[in-house]
Amino acid sequence: MRRLYIVDMKKQKKAFLIIPIAFFVALFLFLEFNYTSTVFSNQDNPRALNAGNEDHPSVALTFNISHGEEQVIPILERLKKEDVQATFFVSGEWAERHPDILEQIAEDKHEIGMLGYQYQSYVEQEIDEVRSDLNKAKDIFSKLGYEDIYLLRAPNGHLNEEVISLAENQGLKVIHWSINPNDWQNPGTEKIANHILKNVRNGSIILLHASDSVKQTEQALEVVIPEVKDDKEFLTISELITQAETNQEELQSKKK
Repeated sequence: MRRLYIVDMKKQKKAFLIIPIAFFVALFLFLEFNYTSTVFSNQDNPRALNAGNEDHPSVALTFNISHGEEQVIPILERLKKEDVQATFFVSGEWAERHPDILEQIAEDKHEIGMLGYQYQSYVEQEIDEVRSDLNKAKDIFSKLGYEDIYLLRAPNGHLNEEVISLAENQGLKVIHWSINPNDWQNPGTEKIANHILKNVRNGSIILLHASDSVKQTEQALEVVIPEVKDDKEFLTISELITQAETNQEELQSKKK
């Protein structure tokens, strides 16, 4: 929770300072919570992708899995029923334990990304530890027959430039999100669905979970998917990136 602290002084000085400080705080919060344009990495300023093309009516459903096997099956069945492809970010440790479910995800034509090997915050580890975790995850996925995985979501979404640079140097594309209903807290099916529907925009990347801790996500999808489908298309993250890059190329050609 952010608080505005003002040093003790005369009332007229307080009033004089509160207005500009409040303005800049409001501006900061607006930028932090409403910035949803495409964020592509580059060598000078590595960044994660948190949204696709805001001019194209498409969104991406993404799911994190780090433990369990009970909730992912109903979610896969719901996606199949709704004819929607999503992107699943799974930890190498989970993939190692559940190769049959991972195979089902792939057979259902969903995209697979990784959450590293162990689901532990990358910003709380030394960079060499992060490098080791990424290498181990890549080895596991390769042994399981998934050699072309290039999408990475950091455990807990914890990122900094050093982590992103390391991932990119290993040929990985770091993916964040723009909508997070905190479904893992099980706040209620209606709250999960309403949060998504209230905030969904063109290019939104929606973060959901398919680990055993979630109990209401599948039911929320039953509400969310038909509503979003009315005016938007569900794409995988790779499709969202391709669509956004195509749009950028078109814009650049028009400027020439």
